[in-house]
Amino acid sequence: MPQATALVTNALEFAGPPSVEALASAGLRVAVHDRKFEDENARSAYAAEHPGLTVLAAQDPSHVVRTAWEALAGLDVIVSNDAFPAIHGPIEDASLEDLRITLERLVVFPFAVARAAIPRLKTRPGARVVMITSNRTRLPLRGGAIPDAARAALNALVRSISLELAPHEVPVNAIAPNYLYSETYYPRAVYVDDPAGREFVRQVVPVGRLAKPEEIGELVRYLATAKGSFMTGAIIDFSGGWPSAPRRPE
Repeated sequence: MPQATALVTNALEFAGPPSVEALASAGLRVAVHDRKFEDENARSAYAAEHPGLTVLAAQDPSHVVRTAWEALAGLDVIVSNDAFPAIHGPIEDASLEDLRITLERLVVFPFAVARAAIPRLKTRPGARVVMITSNRTRLPLRGGAIPDAARAALNALVRSISLELAPHEVPVNAIAPNYLYSETYYPRAVYVDDPAGREFVRQVVPVGRLAKPEEIGELVRYLATAKGSFMTGAIIDFSGGWPSAPRRPE
């Protein structure tokens, strides 16, 4: 049987590193995209540290899909890992440019990747799509209109794409994290190394800690390699039981 192949977008951010590691360790041939890979030095340095991966220079979504397909002689799995720093503040002070760039990074880019990939995925028995979204809309916070709107749109997009691909037995599912350790959203200096940050997490997250990157990697690997196709359109909470009532004093 031919070795399965995968594309991971934004491989340096958010759930990108554990997704790449999990898929490669599962025996898939993996192509990786990241905006930093437009720089030849960054691309070469990453390739030297990760032999066996196909590192893409392409940035336009359709070009990313096409070059990954050509380099790997096909694509079986798309991991659309989309991240952008959350911009918070009162809506009356919000910048429309901040809204536009957030939507571009968190909705338009994955939409364009999906649009380019879908005709190809339909031809691949056992193909599947995993999208990394967010659980933050379960408990909207004051001042979070921009990131909440973008993440809600992406979760809705997952459901819509799943309907289009269901007749072709290509499952499309999302992992919706919150309180996952990454330098993008929950940096180590603030939430791991700082006692005040650790206590905040302990109070807010029922599990009492941030998720480890390898834990989301396990879930990515499962969704990417599971044999069945009946589970589709799912938005899987990955947030340690959050949201919940505040922890009572001990």
